[in-house]
Amino acid sequence: MKLKKSILPVSVAWIILISLSFYWNYTNAIKERETIAFQTARSFFNLIVITRDWNSRHGGVYVPVTEKTMPNPYLDDSKRDIEVDESLKLTKVNPAFMTRQISEIAEERNGIIFHITSLKPIRPENKPTLREVTFLREFETGAKEKGLFIKKDSRTLFFFMAPLLTESACLKCHSKQGYKEGDIRGGISVTLPFSMGVPLSSLLLGHIGIGLIGLVGIFVAGRRLSKAYETIERQAVTDALTEIPNRQSFSDTMEREFKRSRREQVPLSIIMCDVDNFKEYNDNYGHSNGDLCLKKVAQAIRSSLKRAGDFCARYGGEEFIVILPNTSSDGAMRVAERMRLKVEEMGIEHKKSSPARIVTMSLGAATSEDTATLVSLEELIRYADIALYRAKEQGRNQVRFFSEMK
Repeated sequence: MKLKKSILPVSVAWIILISLSFYWNYTNAIKERETIAFQTARSFFNLIVITRDWNSRHGGVYVPVTEKTMPNPYLDDSKRDIEVDESLKLTKVNPAFMTRQISEIAEERNGIIFHITSLKPIRPENKPTLREVTFLREFETGAKEKGLFIKKDSRTLFFFMAPLLTESACLKCHSKQGYKEGDIRGGISVTLPFSMGVPLSSLLLGHIGIGLIGLVGIFVAGRRLSKAYETIERQAVTDALTEIPNRQSFSDTMEREFKRSRREQVPLSIIMCDVDNFKEYNDNYGHSNGDLCLKKVAQAIRSSLKRAGDFCARYGGEEFIVILPNTSSDGAMRVAERMRLKVEEMGIEHKKSSPARIVTMSLGAATSEDTATLVSLEELIRYADIALYRAKEQGRNQVRFFSEMK
């Protein structure tokens, strides 16, 4: 029973462990998702910065003027436009303009958006959004980069932004705005589609599956341990040969019943039993037959007891003892005689040493029922033993009661 009860806390502990494992894995999956998003966006950002650096080191790059690449009206440079001939006119593309054009191509091909911005933008299109304004101010207080997942039109996007530092090559265009080398003059945001989700369903189903398997294992193991424990408990109080309670079990039961009889002031009887001439039976028929004989006698004694509270045990060797709660001396004598007849009726052959030529049994009974002269537990057992001795002394195969010898 104790083991069965312990299954519940073990099961609760297992469920808690699985829940913690799910939480840990789910949290790690979220962190891993965020790490991958940051690494991807950071790679795009660094690529743009390298490209811008290449452009600025060359002082800008000239490209043909086309419908999509018109001269930059915000570029203050006397050599902004160069006419090569009637069919070819070149215009200078600075890093900011180049970033805008790269962003248009990236958005068209992969849905990735780059946005160069500043708290003091020269081009109106570079005006920061509210989110970008917040991040730009955080960069000025020491933040190195910012990123977060956003939802747009049922799509998940990752928004990343990092600052742009003013370098010497940038001062040609930005010194008029008051920037110095090393100042944060703005930033570039990268918005990219991010379809990698947290595997919530698979994690949940996996942990539920493991949890159920574990609970089944705990239940099965608990049942097996419970049965093993019950077997050990039963073996501890059961006589291995006769399969009835042993002497230890008798001692425990006797103490309990004796206290109850005192408390409730009801009679308590015990019967001591001994198989007659059993040593000679063993010598003549062998120990295997002797063991079989004891088994049969034990079953005969147990079958003679009619009430659920009546108790029988193997006391030692060929001796047995019976406890009869709330039973008077007359009742004890009737039960003892019934047991004697049961053994006699089995007709187990014992020709050489038994006058009856069959296995018989002697019995001694004693009762504690007079509350005025209550005896102790040890005295009650001793009285039954005295009665048994007198039954054997007077010819065996009979029942004697202790009071008859007063």
